[in-house]
Amino acid sequence: MIAAARTFHLFPYLIALLGGVTIIYAAQDFHIDSVRTYRIENQYFLNATVQYRFNPQALDALDNGVPLTLQIQIQVRRNDAWIWEESLADLQLYYQIRYKPLSKAYLITNLADQTQRSYISRDAAINALGELTDVPLLTQNRLNTRRDYTVQVRVSLDIEALPLPLRPMAYLHPTWQQTSEWTRWPLTP
Repeated sequence: MIAAARTFHLFPYLIALLGGVTIIYAAQDFHIDSVRTYRIENQYFLNATVQYRFNPQALDALDNGVPLTLQIQIQVRRNDAWIWEESLADLQLYYQIRYKPLSKAYLITNLADQTQRSYISRDAAINALGELTDVPLLTQNRLNTRRDYTVQVRVSLDIEALPLPLRPMAYLHPTWQQTSEWTRWPLTP
């Protein structure tokens, strides 16, 4: 009976502790600060700024040579589209950040075209990774001028791209499952 009473009194503390852990993890997630679309001639483009707040385990892995891959999902949809309707544009962009110990540099690679940029510090590399510029979305002839459209963007850490020994821990530990909310922005034809 006494053990049951102690358990009952500890329950609020456990809830508070778990709530605090959730708040800490949420504070270290990804956030899309801004999205801007523009048109040049017949082509729409997107610029976005992403705030990457990697968890300490991911930063430690990065500093020890483990590459981290980020997936950026971009969709263009009609505002009145049903959930099962296809998007007008559905882009998946992948960028990888890794530390090269011999050169003591952080390398960002666009996995689509294999272009690379090198940075001396981790913070500079992460900040540069957060700048998406001139991403082609779709051509103007795919949009109906009498309809309203939305661009939605989400970023996440691609757990499937981690080295195999790290994946089970990444799947089971919530701090590795880093993602942003969908950020929506109007696209006017």
